[in-house]
Amino acid sequence: MMNNELKNRDLEVLWHPCSQMKDYEQLPLTPVKKGSGVWLEDFEGNKFIDGISSWWVNIFGHANPYINEKIKEQLDTLEHVIIAGFTHEPIIRLSERLVKLAPNGLDKCFYADNGSSAVEVALKMSFHAHKNDGKNKPIFVSLTNSYHGETIGALSVGDVELYKETYEPLLIQSIQTPVPKDMSIEAAREAAEKFEELCKQRADEISAIILEPLIQGAGYMHMYHPEFLKLVSDICNRYDIHFIADEVMVGFGRSGKLFACEHADVTPDFLVLSKGITGGYLPLSVVITSNDIYAKFYCDYLEYKAFLHSHSYTGNALACAAANATLDIFENENIIEENEKKSAYMLEKLKEFENLDNVLEIRQTGMVSVVELKGYSSEERIGLKVHQYCLERGVLIRPLGHVVYFMPPYVISYEEIDKMMDTTLEAIKSL
Repeated sequence: MMNNELKNRDLEVLWHPCSQMKDYEQLPLTPVKKGSGVWLEDFEGNKFIDGISSWWVNIFGHANPYINEKIKEQLDTLEHVIIAGFTHEPIIRLSERLVKLAPNGLDKCFYADNGSSAVEVALKMSFHAHKNDGKNKPIFVSLTNSYHGETIGALSVGDVELYKETYEPLLIQSIQTPVPKDMSIEAAREAAEKFEELCKQRADEISAIILEPLIQGAGYMHMYHPEFLKLVSDICNRYDIHFIADEVMVGFGRSGKLFACEHADVTPDFLVLSKGITGGYLPLSVVITSNDIYAKFYCDYLEYKAFLHSHSYTGNALACAAANATLDIFENENIIEENEKKSAYMLEKLKEFENLDNVLEIRQTGMVSVVELKGYSSEERIGLKVHQYCLERGVLIRPLGHVVYFMPPYVISYEEIDKMMDTTLEAIKSL
C-alpha cells in the first residue's frame, strides 16, 4: 500500500480538524504507518521526528514498550464498565495517585474523556457549587489571548476572535481580563491589578476565573511569570471566586514541574488535566477538586444538589491503565530531572535563532521552546512554509501562524534535538 492510495481514500470520506479541506488539493496528507519513540514513519519508509508530540499528548514516545505492556494486560481483564454504581481497580489506583501528586488540598477526581469536556466539567461544577450555596454567579472570567477547547462552554471562556465571532449566539457569559504582557514579574503584577479591579466591580456575578498556567498554548505559546498565579489565587480567595487551572497542555511535566501550579506553590479550586495523562495513548481527562467543593453536592437524593454530568466512557479501564503506566514512568525514571537537562540544551540551541533578522523573540518554559517570527502578514502563511520545509527533511513542526515551537516527547535524544532544531533553523533562514 502506498501513500497516494491512502491519501485518495482519506479525502473521499474524512473531514479533518483544524484544516481547510481545500488546502489538501495542494498540500499532501501524510499517512502514518507506524511510530517508534519520537519517530513517525509513512507507507513509503519516510521518517519524521514528532516535534509537537502529536498535538502535545505523546510524552513518552510512540509505541512505548512499557505502556503497551500495561494496556495489553488490562485488555485481557476488563476493557470498560459503567462508572455509576460500579468501579474498578485501575481508576481507584489512578485517583489515589493523582490526589497524592496534585497540589495539597485537591482531594476528589471527576473523569471525562478530553480536555474540552473537562473544562466543561469544571465550569459547571463551579457554577453549581455557588448555586448550592444560594448564590447566582453566571459569569466566567478568562485571560485575553486564551484558548480552552472547542465545545460550547470551552469556546465561551476562550478568546479566539474567529471562534467567538462565528459562534457568538451560542456562547455562555464570559469576560476577559488582560494576560500578563510578557514574562516579567512587573507584567504579572500589573495584570493581577486589572483582575482585582474587575473583581471589585463584579465579584458577586463571577463564578470563576479559568487560565492556562504559565503558557497559553494555542495563544501562540505566550508565556508569563508564576507570580501571576500567586496573585490570582489570593484575589480569588478574598472575593469568593473559584480558580480553575487548565493544565491540559502544561500538566505532566511540560512546564518543567509535574504540574505548572507548583511553580507558584498554589492550589486551585479545580485542576483540569488531559493530553499527557495517558502518554498520548487514549482519550482521558480529569478534574481534581477539593473536599470542600465536593461537600457542597453531598446530600440526600431529593435535595437535588447532585452534580449533573456524565458520559458513557467515563473512567475507561484501558485509558486508566495507560495513565497508571504513564505515572509509573514518572516515578521510576527521573523524568523531571532529565527534562531539566534537555530543556537547558534546547535553550542553548534556541539562542541560535535569536540573531536572525526575521526573528522577533525566543522564549522557553520547561519543555516548550518558541521562536516568534516578525515581518510577515497572515496571508503569507509563513508557518506553513516552515512546516513544509521541515517535513520534507524528516521533521514534523506545525507552527501557530508566525510562531514556531518545539514540544517533543520527553524521550527525545540530544542528537534528535539537534536534527529537529537545526532543520527548523535552516527553514527560517530560507524564508
